Amino acid sequence: MSISFPSICLRCLNISKNRFNSIQPFVSSSRLQPKQVLQTSRSYASFAPTPPESLPKALPRKSRPRVRKWSRRLLYTAIGLGAIYGLDKQFYASSLLRSGRTFGLGLIVAIDYKVNFRPRPPFADSIAAVHARNAERLFELLRTNGGLYLKIGQAIAMQSAILPPEFQKMFQKMFDDAPQNSWKEVEQVIREDFGKSPEEVFGVSFTGEAGKGVMERKARASASVAQVHWARLQDGREVAVKVQKREIAQQVGWDLWTFKAVTWIYTTIFDLPLYSLVPFITERLLLETDFENEADNAARMGDLVANESRLNGRVYIPKVYRELSSKRVMTAEWIEGVRLWDKESLTRPWHGSRRQGSPGCKGAPLDPPNKEEVLRTLHDQTLDEKLKPNRDWWKGKDGTGGLGLSLKDVMTTMVDLFSAQMFLWGWVHCDPHPGNIFIRRLPSGKPELVLIDHGLYIHMKPEFRHQYSLFWKSLMTFDNKTLGEIVQSWGVNNADIFASATLMRPYTGGDHSTSGALGKLSKEEKEKRAYEMQQKMRKGIRDILGDEKKWPQELIFIGRNLRIVQGNNQFLGSPVNRIKITGNWASRSLVESPDLSFAEKVKNFGRHMIFKFVLLSSDVVFYGAKVKQFFGMGNGMEDDLENQMRHMAKDLGVELNHGVFDG
Repeated sequence: MSISFPSICLRCLNISKNRFNSIQPFVSSSRLQPKQVLQTSRSYASFAPTPPESLPKALPRKSRPRVRKWSRRLLYTAIGLGAIYGLDKQFYASSLLRSGRTFGLGLIVAIDYKVNFRPRPPFADSIAAVHARNAERLFELLRTNGGLYLKIGQAIAMQSAILPPEFQKMFQKMFDDAPQNSWKEVEQVIREDFGKSPEEVFGVSFTGEAGKGVMERKARASASVAQVHWARLQDGREVAVKVQKREIAQQVGWDLWTFKAVTWIYTTIFDLPLYSLVPFITERLLLETDFENEADNAARMGDLVANESRLNGRVYIPKVYRELSSKRVMTAEWIEGVRLWDKESLTRPWHGSRRQGSPGCKGAPLDPPNKEEVLRTLHDQTLDEKLKPNRDWWKGKDGTGGLGLSLKDVMTTMVDLFSAQMFLWGWVHCDPHPGNIFIRRLPSGKPELVLIDHGLYIHMKPEFRHQYSLFWKSLMTFDNKTLGEIVQSWGVNNADIFASATLMRPYTGGDHSTSGALGKLSKEEKEKRAYEMQQKMRKGIRDILGDEKKWPQELIFIGRNLRIVQGNNQFLGSPVNRIKITGNWASRSLVESPDLSFAEKVKNFGRHMIFKFVLLSSDVVFYGAKVKQFFGMGNGMEDDLENQMRHMAKDLGVELNHGVFDG
């Protein structure tokens, strides 16, 4: 049987074969599928790299010129700032950094008040919150910058009664001790000024060498501008070596320039006539850094006190040793005594003998330190050695004793001294805060007041001094005509406010223009008191500084002196009638002043006797306050006057708080 197959043409067979070959690579190998071997007669050439000239041209690199430019700028800026910072720190005691910090914060504070000082601040809960944060900013700036900034901060603190309460609380801390410089820096200042080491200048030894004096390398006190070291010289004199901090000389120029610039900016922004006062203030601050000027002031005050019988024996001015002093180093007599703020040590019972005074009174020599203890301490070779002996035997064995003094006698001496400076001599110490006053006990049992730190003084010309004496006398007798004429000649537009600021109590003898204006406030205005009344305070400042050319700039520092003395009296419980004592010196100076003619003295003597009778009325107020104080119904006359001022000032938008020495 035959089988027939369909006929297939050669063309179809070739197509089928090609299709099979094309899919063969995608078919997995199998044992059932025979391996096919493809053979070709075609020959291949060996591989050769492509020649470079046949390749396409390379694309240009992506360029970022802005990135490179700003990177270079940042690098150059960083290098420049780093170099400036290094040079500033090395050669200018960081003056540029301090100035930049001041300008930056000044701008922030100015903008903050410009935006938020309104009844409803947009970026604060209240005006009090605005005051609080700016008080903290300013305080931190002054503390961080140090030096003269601290001095300016203390000046603000003494006048903080007219600032918002938030500033008052913050600036009470300005009287804390400033950080002290290292002994290496102290030694450098002494070498630069004298060209010798401290051992050669003062004749001391730090190893206990026989026949030499001794000196402590750790400061006993440190303030904003200088620090004080104790030393005992070869001849037995104990001295206080006051050494200016090394950076002050480099910083003072920049600091004062910055102070001027910031004051000008604030004068412009807030429309307050403050810039005209800057030259006088900066001149006084600059003189504080000149210790030769301080030595001159101390010598002049010592002579004035010695020639005034009412103060000689009650007031003591330490001697300055010129041969051991320079522009940045002042060596003066060491003072043992009790600071004015130590009320308990002043009043506790005296444990010494009956006719004995406290150590150093009337300039008596001090007992020497124990030689064995000194050698033992020096042998330890520490920089914080304490070599000065404790001289507190007058406190008794149990340490509970004191000087046994009357606070009335202490304050009477103080008010007498500063009144004589103001009305009789015209040379006024402008920094009589408690840290600059020591009290010692005389053998008679009376106090001896020692006044130190004579860097800040103002001089009152005779004509102005007589005017100021007459001004005070007119205040006490309600002589409004004379009062108005005097303040008008000083360029003051509001006699009431100025009189109250001088007395530190409301002046009730004027035309009541101030209280009258305050009584016309509407209910809506009273609700906005925090804003509107502080605006009135700004106007009050402009009224006091009405004509800047006529206004006696000495009044800035005279007011500071009066304010501090008032604070001292208040701190001690108002033991004296300060206003009466001051007024009495003012009237008496018009009789005793050596630059008045005999006819003027005779005329003023008759007026002075009448004036003394007028002053009896102030005694009625004073003793009335003392009776209330005795029965626990008040704290004395100064507190009563302050309460009256507080009520008046509150209507002017000011919260008075005179406790500048608290804490």
